[in-house]
Amino acid sequence: MSAPPSAKLPTYFVSHGGGPWPYMKEQYGHTYDKLEASLVDIPRQIGGKPKAVLVVSGHWEEQEFTVSSGAAPVMIYDYGGFPAHTYQVKYPAPGDPELAARVAELLAAAGHTAELDPHRGFDHGTFSMLAPVFPDADVPVVQLSMKHGFNAMTHIEAGRALAPLRDEGVLILGSGLSYHNLRMFGAVGRTPSHEFDAWLNHTLRELPPDERLEALLHWGDAPSARMAHPREDHLVPLFVVLGAAEQEAAACVYHEDEFFGNLAVSSFRFGAPAVADAAPAPQLTAEPEPSAK
Repeated sequence: MSAPPSAKLPTYFVSHGGGPWPYMKEQYGHTYDKLEASLVDIPRQIGGKPKAVLVVSGHWEEQEFTVSSGAAPVMIYDYGGFPAHTYQVKYPAPGDPELAARVAELLAAAGHTAELDPHRGFDHGTFSMLAPVFPDADVPVVQLSMKHGFNAMTHIEAGRALAPLRDEGVLILGSGLSYHNLRMFGAVGRTPSHEFDAWLNHTLRELPPDERLEALLHWGDAPSARMAHPREDHLVPLFVVLGAAEQEAAACVYHEDEFFGNLAVSSFRFGAPAVADAAPAPQLTAEPEPSAK
């Protein structure tokens, strides 16, 4: 195991794909190749394996911020209709009760109620996303829930409170999707996904920090926002990781214009990578493509 990176770690918002895709290579073929390559590249970008990972999962919502605090998290197969073997997969990364207590402490010091849950396991927004990043499952993992109501400023403030973890060897990953509307997951989703993705890339990568924050607080006014996110659970993790790196530049570390044939999806890094040759931002289409009929 490599030594933990010594510099301040960047944060990431990851479009985590659908269901248990890393365990379905035969079924999906090359569908997830680009996403997988971007995830595999994260350890190189940060200069090695971190001390631990804190995942803000788009699949966990509680009345108050809640932190998984068990030493040996179980698996949560929170999906349906997949092959039988995907309900037997294991991602045996250890938990980190000490880190969980630190997360709760930081949140409480910033005025946020934070609870510990020793029974919470890894949902698929965590284990499917981490399987390509740390395939040996040898990095401790703690999950942080979203807070009910999905208030953008509340989650940005939570990220601000958690920023010190970046200097403590903890990698903060927001796991969601830049486009998440399963009822518009095909040709009908082409235009809304491209419109919202173009806005998101412009907002995160090109606006100065104060303007970026203001735009994200009013994300619902973005083009096709509520078609891209009829319920914003898969967008909210972005607010936390942005808050933890609020003044730092964003880079698009994964982008596809034709995910599942039609959709535009992206992942982002906030803060500088540890290596100068980290993957450059992909070229994006200048304008959304017309809707397929």
